[in-house]
Amino acid sequence: MAAEIGRVGVVGLGTMGAGIAQVFAQAGFETVGVEVSEELGAKARERIAYYLGRAVEKERMTAEDRDAALARLTTTTARADLAGCDLVIEAIVEDLDAKRELVAELDGIVAPDAVLATNTSALSVTEIARASAHPERIVGMHFFNPAPVLPLVEVVRTELAADEPYERAYTFAAALGKEPVRCSDTPGFIVNRILIPLLNDCVRVLDEAGVSPEDLDRAMRFGAGWPIGPCALVDLIGVDIHVHASEALHGALGEPRMAPPERLVSMAEDGRLGRKTGQGFFTYES
Repeated sequence: MAAEIGRVGVVGLGTMGAGIAQVFAQAGFETVGVEVSEELGAKARERIAYYLGRAVEKERMTAEDRDAALARLTTTTARADLAGCDLVIEAIVEDLDAKRELVAELDGIVAPDAVLATNTSALSVTEIARASAHPERIVGMHFFNPAPVLPLVEVVRTELAADEPYERAYTFAAALGKEPVRCSDTPGFIVNRILIPLLNDCVRVLDEAGVSPEDLDRAMRFGAGWPIGPCALVDLIGVDIHVHASEALHGALGEPRMAPPERLVSMAEDGRLGRKTGQGFFTYES
């Protein structure tokens, strides 16, 4: 099944989209990355080249493999260049209307048997699929940040999905060298359904128990065996991304633990978003 997918596309080359495009190109697939401007596309390509270069320095890949991966990656501002892709994944802003508009547009560009995937972490894949003339070929492929490093991909099936495109997406995820898991389109899928309220609880402890972010992270690392502390993890995810996902889960399920803590809302409003801005719970050098 994986052999049927040879050329793939990524719409949106921000942090997640660029990481996904890097995964595709590294795995040997001709990859078309689409951005709204040539400048943003060039920046994404530079970012991917940088991380591939780091992999060469750490002897995780050869210079030849790096060059081959970059040669398989094309960036463009024209969504029409996705016409020959067997699978296209969108990684644009987490806005339902924007994703629905994009899916409807892609219907008129890619072949009817191409798989269309969304990397949404918090929105309903089913509602995105309803905007398509071919909702049976819409799946969720939820990569985790950083996509080139974390192996998990949640392959999300809607109530409208057909077996063949869903299985193609699942087999493709495995062909990338990832660890795909099957899940249904429910709020938060698997990981976020569990992780978001847990992280919210951790953040609330900071104020309720007067604990510092450093000590909270040390407690969870050395007492619970977490490989990364909760504050460092929220900084890595992005405070704004976590707040958005929390609000979406809270809106869907109504559970108090799902609502973002006030501390995180204030941090998001102040622009202290974590690693990507250099300041979150901790300070980071650019």
